[in-house]
Amino acid sequence: MIALHSGRRAVLALALAAAALPALAQPFPTKPVTILIGFPAGGPLDAHARLLADKLAAQLGQPVVIDYKAGAGGTVGAQAVAQSAPDGHTLLMANTGTMVINPAIYTKLPYQTLKDFAPVARTAQQPLALVVNPAMPAKSVAELVALAKARPGGLNYGSAGNGGISHLVPEMLKAATGTFIVHIPYKGSAPAFTDLMAGQVQLMAESVPQAAQYVKAGKLRALAVTSAQRNPALPDTPTMVEAGVKGFEVVGFYGVLAPAGTPKPVLDRLSAAFKAVLDDPAIKSRMVQQGADPAFLGHEEFARFLAAEMPRWAQAVQTSGAKLD
Repeated sequence: MIALHSGRRAVLALALAAAALPALAQPFPTKPVTILIGFPAGGPLDAHARLLADKLAAQLGQPVVIDYKAGAGGTVGAQAVAQSAPDGHTLLMANTGTMVINPAIYTKLPYQTLKDFAPVARTAQQPLALVVNPAMPAKSVAELVALAKARPGGLNYGSAGNGGISHLVPEMLKAATGTFIVHIPYKGSAPAFTDLMAGQVQLMAESVPQAAQYVKAGKLRALAVTSAQRNPALPDTPTMVEAGVKGFEVVGFYGVLAPAGTPKPVLDRLSAAFKAVLDDPAIKSRMVQQGADPAFLGHEEFARFLAAEMPRWAQAVQTSGAKLD
């Protein structure tokens, strides 16, 4: 048996500990990263994720895989990620509805945004445009408000469905202006636009890229956009604030979340990778073409943003009276 002096034993112990470190703390990521989307392939959220995926893979040094678990307004996919291992290798790409509207509108939701997820990064914002049928006499938001007050319940607005952002933004406008306009929900924005252009409903609030194509074709008139600044797609259209609705700034947003309990170094790594991708001028340009504004927030800032947005949208849901099982 060989006896070791205390000094040699200490050196040997340090050497053994150092050798074990790589096994205990391998640099993230160690395998492909999956971004899960709670909606079918081919939608705007899918296009957004795909735009970022290749550059993100280059930043992380691992493949990035896009996967789908559609159902219940993004709830099925969100639940799947919330129940995944909190190691950063399974992420959720989500929108306003999944993150902040669903918790307020679903009576039974299998996740809590701020409890079951660790926000990673906000990646984009998506303003809406308030559009009307060209036959409408109102050529400004002020004229629309005056018309609605003169005819309570006499105007209808269409939406892509109960509880979505196109439903809640007009409800916020009604609350801000003291008007009563009747909600007509559709199964998607396409049939709602069809009836708006046919005059069956008089107004809508929808994402700028969808609305702008009809405005440019002369089929609809844009009265305002809901962002803080004017939108390049509709440069002559004022913001809601410019149009006289004080403090009205409402935008949809996209963001990435990891399961709660994901270690902070992993969140830091992911957040930095998304920032690098969103700083790429080519990515910025293509994102704007898709109708989304690059709007990066790191994981701590994004967490604070979500905490502030949730009560705001909860109030909009309460005002609308919408509830889903």
